[in-house]
Amino acid sequence: MGDKDLAPVSDGGFASYTEAVEWITGLMNHGIKPGLKRMERLMELLGNPERRLKFIHVAGTNGKGSTCAFLTSVLLRNGYDVGTFTSPYIEKYTDRIRYNNGNIPEEDLLLLVNRVKPMAEQVAQDPELGSVTMFEVSTALALLYYGTVVYPDFVVWETGLGGRLDSTNIVTPLVSVITNVGHDHMDILGDTLEQVAAEKAGIIKPGVPVVTACSQPEVLAVLEGISRERKATLYCLGRDFRLESVSGELNRQSFHFENAFRRYENLVIGLNGPHQQVNAAVSLMTLEVLRQYYALVLEEEDLRAGFADARWPGRLELVKSNPSIVLDGAHNPEGAETLAAALQSGAYKRRKLHFMMGMLSTKNHTGYLSHILPIVDTLILTEPDFHKKLEAEKLAQLVEPMIPREGGKPRVIVEPNWKKALTTLQEITESEDLAVVSGTLYLISDVRAWILYESDSEKGW
Repeated sequence: MGDKDLAPVSDGGFASYTEAVEWITGLMNHGIKPGLKRMERLMELLGNPERRLKFIHVAGTNGKGSTCAFLTSVLLRNGYDVGTFTSPYIEKYTDRIRYNNGNIPEEDLLLLVNRVKPMAEQVAQDPELGSVTMFEVSTALALLYYGTVVYPDFVVWETGLGGRLDSTNIVTPLVSVITNVGHDHMDILGDTLEQVAAEKAGIIKPGVPVVTACSQPEVLAVLEGISRERKATLYCLGRDFRLESVSGELNRQSFHFENAFRRYENLVIGLNGPHQQVNAAVSLMTLEVLRQYYALVLEEEDLRAGFADARWPGRLELVKSNPSIVLDGAHNPEGAETLAAALQSGAYKRRKLHFMMGMLSTKNHTGYLSHILPIVDTLILTEPDFHKKLEAEKLAQLVEPMIPREGGKPRVIVEPNWKKALTTLQEITESEDLAVVSGTLYLISDVRAWILYESDSEKGW
């Protein structure tokens, strides 16, 4: 560990990584509490480590994680040290806080938790602020790690929920990214796309450039208005930079990219689905903005290698062959539409499509199902191991009226236990078929750990 000030803390500190993560996890009981006042106070108590760092702030309804993966991979290939903060985790809690593509060491996390905990308790004593949340502590831990231990050249910084009142919005970045805006978290962010867009656009800072792939006129109007008000230059896909798809094979796609300064032909990515070409283009434009504004050094050979190398688990990820099982964390209508388009592309040939899904209770389930039901032969409904889960039987009640009376497709199986559901999925999927597990990332996390390692994922979201 790089900072001697972070030696084991006072009496009452945790003795193990497991205890520390259990404390963090226990903070989930405080729920989601939008607002920055607790974070501002917590950062003040911790010496404002965020002021020492250079951020690329990434918001959006879908594609945030993949965009962060592209940015991290290219920057690393070009010789920069990179911190990457994302959520939720896929395998274990330390996935959230990464440095040069490696998880924060458990011993470092323990020492940092022992430093943050008394400060969090001090914040909670203020009746106007109240208890900090799990995500606020996770954000503080990341900032403390990057700002006092490893000192990366850049931090790729993903929002948790929304933007304006999200804990991550404590920072002032070099560039902001809004991948897209769709129908998700509308119980918190607003009833219309315009309201959701305004919340996402809350990460736009005065004079800080913004890159987006948003295309809906009403969303662009909001982004343009806020950017203009804050004198932040807005770079839009289709207007300020362009993408031309070349090929879409499994695990290998290629596209051309062009902006006002340069053109790249036949850039290759290994992530699957046409939408990943869009995420890659947004990432590349973000890097080009950094090159123009901050003299970022990018060698084309390393840039190309970085895009080709980028990986992001749980997004159209083939985790097993013969039969083929794909995991994808689509959990809202736009994500389902994107997933359905990818599965109907030439890259995914199969005789039958068997689909297992589990969702949280807060999502737009009918909007999601409207894209999935027409393309599947079998639908297995299950439940994630998470307190906000939607019961499989309730999901089945939503599915039943959406199935056409003629044809009897898809066949629906209800199995609340996700391990039993996964066994059923594997049993009915023959060698020429394709199996997909989708829905909340909490389900994807468990299924991925079980298939790849035959173990349960760590509970510490």
